[in-house]
Amino acid sequence: MTYIQLAYGDLILPALLVVMDGALSLVLRLKLEKQLAIATVRMVVQLVLVGYVLTFLFAAVSPLWTALAAFIMVLFASREIVARQKRHLPGILSYGLGAGCMLLASGTVTMFALLTELRPDPWFHPRYALPLLGMILGNTMTGISLGLDVLTNSLVRDRAAVEACLALGGTRYQAMLPVLRDAMRSGLMSTINGMAAIGLVSLPGMMTGQILAGVEPIDAVKYQLLIMFLIAGGTGLGTLAAVMGGARLLTDHRHRLRLDRISR
Repeated sequence: MTYIQLAYGDLILPALLVVMDGALSLVLRLKLEKQLAIATVRMVVQLVLVGYVLTFLFAAVSPLWTALAAFIMVLFASREIVARQKRHLPGILSYGLGAGCMLLASGTVTMFALLTELRPDPWFHPRYALPLLGMILGNTMTGISLGLDVLTNSLVRDRAAVEACLALGGTRYQAMLPVLRDAMRSGLMSTINGMAAIGLVSLPGMMTGQILAGVEPIDAVKYQLLIMFLIAGGTGLGTLAAVMGGARLLTDHRHRLRLDRISR
């Protein structure tokens, strides 16, 4: 069984559904038509460019090009983490924390999958490494951004309680433990909800894509299970590293709360 190829012309009719959304926004005065148009154009341009870039990378099969593409993905993801937070660490600290935690978590989990389960030849083949990294990176980014957002907002809100615990002789981690738990819970909740709903409520994109490409459903299920296990591990590891790293940056060696380091 072969997959059904689409031409760009085949996308014209489905694109009219987006036009319908824009018309609804105009009729109902939602004022979303401009944002919808910009998002649609960005999506088309970005995906077409990515398609050509991936075609080049798949043909080159170079570890340097693969590493460069992965690094660029991490940089853009770290920017998204900063943009999604109401309060964040200033300057390079915010970008460095997000990028470092994502590189640690997503890189470790992706390497684990490539070397132990998929074992492509060569192991860094971009056809496997980049899509796998992208899926793990996207979910890890969401977990880290949610965790850090809850961490900073909760510390500002519960400042009196945290400083009272510190004044009574508690360490910074003892004083911040309830906040850390809330931040971790928030970072992991989206992944847990996705795992609980998968299959019954929705068919995930990777599994659907493989089925449309002609892969047997049970084989597509195995790949999807692998991806979900990797996503859960990457999100947990990345969120833990980001929340603990953020907690350390927002205190000092004398166990004082340093909310002056938060940009508002």
